[in-house]
Amino acid sequence: MSTFNVPKREEVSSNNQAIFDNLEKAVGFVPNLFATYAHSENALGNYLNLSNAKTSLKAKEKEAVNLAVSEVNNCIYCLSAHTAIGKMNGFTDDQILELRSGSASFDNRLDALAKLAKNITENRGATDATVLNNFFAAGWTKENLIDTIVLVGDKTISNYINNTTEVPVDFPVAQPLETIEA
Repeated sequence: MSTFNVPKREEVSSNNQAIFDNLEKAVGFVPNLFATYAHSENALGNYLNLSNAKTSLKAKEKEAVNLAVSEVNNCIYCLSAHTAIGKMNGFTDDQILELRSGSASFDNRLDALAKLAKNITENRGATDATVLNNFFAAGWTKENLIDTIVLVGDKTISNYINNTTEVPVDFPVAQPLETIEA
């Protein structure tokens, strides 16, 4: 399959140009995946509103979910981006690899969260009762559950857009987990 072009600022609507400008100020560049959303007049703004919405999950918790979901969905772009973001949030390389595999032996609560995110994604929402019970036993709430499911959906959207469009990765590329574990 051929890859989609990554639209440049002058190729998108004025609304998306304003979002590009804000991303440039906030992040220092417009990530290729976000630029790809701008093929649609509304998708980029809608996605960023969802992605930046208030949640009961803290930044590190969100990254645990993002890494587990992106691994299940085999999204190299999101794995690469969230490996970089995970490091910015204080995770070590080994912890990031473990989170990608859907576990976190270094933190009981994050372990239950990563396992839940992986299970929800693998089973398309038909969550295993034991995984869900372990999530609650680790101290998570019903609010955390709903926010986690929303985040799984958020990350799945980006995973699917990247896996369909195959835009170039503009972060240090994460290595496939199986090559690292070998």
